[in-house]
Amino acid sequence: MSGTDATPDPTVGSAGADPHTRRPPAAAGPAYAGPSHSAPAPAPAPAGSSYAARASARLAAGALRVFLVVAALFWLLPTLGLLLSSLVSPTDLNSGGWWQVLTAPSRLTADNYARLLANDTITGSLLTTFAIAVPATLLVLALGALAGYAFAWLEFPGRDWLFLLVVALLVVPVQVALIPVSELFGSIGLFETTLGVVLFHTAFGLPFAVFLLRNFFAEIPRELLEAARLDGAGELRLFTRVVLPLGAPAIASLGIFQFLWVWNDMLVALVFADSANPPVTVALQQQVRQFGNNIDVLAPGAFLSMAVPLVVFFAFQRQFVSGVMAGAIK
Repeated sequence: MSGTDATPDPTVGSAGADPHTRRPPAAAGPAYAGPSHSAPAPAPAPAGSSYAARASARLAAGALRVFLVVAALFWLLPTLGLLLSSLVSPTDLNSGGWWQVLTAPSRLTADNYARLLANDTITGSLLTTFAIAVPATLLVLALGALAGYAFAWLEFPGRDWLFLLVVALLVVPVQVALIPVSELFGSIGLFETTLGVVLFHTAFGLPFAVFLLRNFFAEIPRELLEAARLDGAGELRLFTRVVLPLGAPAIASLGIFQFLWVWNDMLVALVFADSANPPVTVALQQQVRQFGNNIDVLAPGAFLSMAVPLVVFFAFQRQFVSGVMAGAIK
């Protein structure tokens, strides 16, 4: 056999080779490029699936909105009933109910509010409530911000132990301090005074204020404070120019909570306030006790006592939400 006869034929497999490994002839079709290493293309989604998903999402969102609207209406129903009761004469209110104005709006009248403004007890109590709530809120904000900054960024002996004591005061109920504080105020002449009520609310509002603001101020970047110190800023200027603007959302949220708590308080006012010039909560309670059917004064007075906190909340709603969201993100 010559050398030319030993040349293998590329179309014929050699002895022992697997016949399935032969390459097909070129004329049989397009050239075989080998296995592909790229990821397989995803199968196209059915045409109706995306539309169904969007429709179900819109349906779920619509159902959620309807539920929220219904829940809000149920939540506002007592407030709406109190408002309409304050705008209905006592005769019409006793003969039916506040819901009768829905079919007879002509029965609405502002005479009850005219009688309220002529009632010196209610108007004086509203002024007394402002005189208690505003100073108690401002004192808590000022002292709480200063103490929170000190606990967050100043080094002094016993700082951590003092902060633990402040946290422990959060669990002390108001009822525990009524008798000892009454004896203390009686000995120093603050019992049944507006100043005594303000000091009591300030003392019991400070632990939560210090705890909240300290944790918020501690999240301020240290590099920012160090840069301000390098620029020559002292601690007071650093607190007023850097820390307070950054902590404005938390301070606004705290102010809303403190104001609402003091405005709606009745227990502390009953014990420490002047019985001759009480806050609005105590004055309304006295009206119920003395004149059980004096609805023409009670309804508008109760609505005004409720409306003031609502106005404060909606006026600072943006700051309140910013403070809550900032605390949640941190």
